[in-house]
Amino acid sequence: MDIQQRNEDVIATIQAMNRCWTEGWHEDEFRQHLHPDVVAIVPTTPGRLEGRDAYVAGWRGFCEAAEILDWRETDHRIQVYAGGKSAVVTYLFSITFVMGGQQQTMQGRDMFFLVKEGQHWLIVADQYSPEPMQF
Repeated sequence: MDIQQRNEDVIATIQAMNRCWTEGWHEDEFRQHLHPDVVAIVPTTPGRLEGRDAYVAGWRGFCEAAEILDWRETDHRIQVYAGGKSAVVTYLFSITFVMGGQQQTMQGRDMFFLVKEGQHWLIVADQYSPEPMQF
């Protein structure tokens, strides 16, 4: 497999996982993109989310509380390690949603660590944060 195809496959995995929660809640498909031992650090939860069930529960809670109006990803960057068996993906995002009757737009950045198991890329770690305020 060439480098361009591998990079496209990695980005496709991230985008497919994001569609599972930004275009309605599709839990079974969402789970398929996650390693059983996935870990996440998110700005709204102390500590970390550990394991597939905790990660899924966090996103389920957000999707049940929010109506997502718009999701955009830009500026994807991929770094591949371990002979093509792991990758780090970073990108910028913008999300507009309604929660508690209030429309909000948040811009931020996301960083994923993925491993390739068989023919599939699985998300092992996720850290996202809002873009810092400009002073």
